Amino acid sequence: MKVRWLLAALLSIGLSVLGCHAIAQAWPSKPIRIIVPFPAGGSADVLARIVGEKLSTRWGQPVVVDNRAGAGGNIGAEAVYRADPDGYTLLSSPPGPLAINQSLYRTLPFDPTKFVPITVLAIVPNVITARTDLPANSIRELIAYAKANPGKVVYASQGNGSTSHLSAAMFASLAGVDLVHIPYKGEGPALTDIVGGRVDIFVGNIAAALKFQQAGKVKFLGMASAKRSPVAPDIPTGAEAGLNGFIASAWFAMVAPPGTPTAIIQTINQAATEALHLPDVQKRYLDQGAEPVGNSSAEMAAFVREEVARWQKVIRSANVTLN
Repeated sequence: MKVRWLLAALLSIGLSVLGCHAIAQAWPSKPIRIIVPFPAGGSADVLARIVGEKLSTRWGQPVVVDNRAGAGGNIGAEAVYRADPDGYTLLSSPPGPLAINQSLYRTLPFDPTKFVPITVLAIVPNVITARTDLPANSIRELIAYAKANPGKVVYASQGNGSTSHLSAAMFASLAGVDLVHIPYKGEGPALTDIVGGRVDIFVGNIAAALKFQQAGKVKFLGMASAKRSPVAPDIPTGAEAGLNGFIASAWFAMVAPPGTPTAIIQTINQAATEALHLPDVQKRYLDQGAEPVGNSSAEMAAFVREEVARWQKVIRSANVTLN
């Protein structure tokens, strides 16, 4: 009986392995949809489309980007969470739905820990952007100015609970300064008021602010990253200014619905990471202010866990919650 049971078990394992191999070999046999939970035109949308073009060419199937904006990315994330786990519906998202919203919202219509990680597409370091006439030209000078003028330095954000809001809250906590928050409805209006001199600083991803800095309409005081960015190598980091722990990068990652077979995840990961290492893709990403990554599924999972812990600490410290 023991021999029969062992043979049956081995047969079952063998059939399972063959089945997974067959799934991977047959996939994809129809168009793939990548849901981006934010509007078209932003970094999340553009970066997904660049990779999507390469995946479509490789697989001989259309790869369509579907923008499902709303509720801080939760609407698009829920759509993927409830999709069939067959690899034909994927999510390409910034940190919100994957690492921040679980600490920010009282309830979510999905469990972000159940998504199957594929790879991190890119990291976009956040930068402290300031109005050109602010009497500070570095992080050290900004801290000194804020301490000399408590409650008078005003920072803009993309909205309550956004990464720009939380990044500035992180900066204020680490630097021990009192800043005034003005939430805007998006990155564009916030940067417009920085250019117009109506607010003092904005801590957001460098991709959006770079064109204004290059045109001399704003200035960069420092990067919220562990190392200097190849996008702007002349801008020093918070650590160089003595502000250790000031790491607040935007990033964009691809995941699949819970239960998606490992063989399909590996197939997508291999194709996506190879695409991210192509010279033309790397150039297009860097032109967007994004540093291409392309890591393994396991490496992405570890990275997201670190980000969850980082942002949870900031959110609790700043006492930020959303309904």
